[in-house]
Amino acid sequence: MRMNGAKTHEDVTVPRAERIALVGYNYPSQDKVPVTACNLCGSDRWTVLTHRDRYDFQTQATACTVCGLTVLNPRMTPQAYSRFYDGIYRPLVSAYHGRRIDAQTIQDEQRVYAAEMERLLGPYLEGKAGAGFLDVGGSTGVVAAHFARTFGVRATALDPAPAEIAQAQALGVETITALVEEWQPEGRRFDVVGMFQTIDHLLDVAATLAKLRTIIDENGVFVMDILDFRAMYLRAWSIEGAIKIDHPFSLVEATTEAFLARAGFAIARKWYHPDGQHIAYVCRPSVPDLQALPSPDWVNRFFEEVRYIQSTSPARGFRA
Repeated sequence: MRMNGAKTHEDVTVPRAERIALVGYNYPSQDKVPVTACNLCGSDRWTVLTHRDRYDFQTQATACTVCGLTVLNPRMTPQAYSRFYDGIYRPLVSAYHGRRIDAQTIQDEQRVYAAEMERLLGPYLEGKAGAGFLDVGGSTGVVAAHFARTFGVRATALDPAPAEIAQAQALGVETITALVEEWQPEGRRFDVVGMFQTIDHLLDVAATLAKLRTIIDENGVFVMDILDFRAMYLRAWSIEGAIKIDHPFSLVEATTEAFLARAGFAIARKWYHPDGQHIAYVCRPSVPDLQALPSPDWVNRFFEEVRYIQSTSPARGFRA
């Protein structure tokens, strides 16, 4: 899109790097903190995987040598991320894809997503009319409102972006404007908790899952999905191409399932999304398994695969 012939960050005719530059985000100047302890296993042993992300920002992604958890390191502070989601995130993603993606345009995609989640969750929500449903990272409230209409649940959307929360309020959804890590439940409990396309954005996965475990009824349901880091780097044949500053965590099946087990969630159903990129989990509250971790063999294979892709990426002039 152009206005009066001017270049914009949404103009697909403009090269991607130039579109990203037009957003004007100064990532190097943002406040950051080092990640010292692994959020999954507690180790302080890291391997640096990348030095840039898909937007070509200079940033490090590191993987825990013990369990393979991949994180931005250092990462922005909570305050910096709050500012990022308040005005930069959607323009940056728009620039990357070359089309406008904001609180209005994203709703069509969210309606499709809501229908897919309805099919996944339908068997678990029968007879739950009137139950409390919390959508963590609920964005514009489209998914929460869809569930309220379809299953008769009382929907609440929690999201840090004021522009998206305003859209949820317009749909009649109860809203909470906050990062989930900073939100205080104050005794509230829910029968159903969803965290859709959100966990990768968290600043503390372990603490968030532990918090959500305390607010879910013992007969309740927890559903969440990940953007599978492995699917993304295999698709791009690039580790850098799968890393982005809006994802402090880059999760795969092994690390996700260890997080869930340690927090006290038993997987009832696992679902590969038709897009080939997302994996969803329907879970029931269970006894935490505090020893759950990816196996050492899996960790070794993960690092071998990452190194193979790095050494054969087209960006480095060779692919086997």
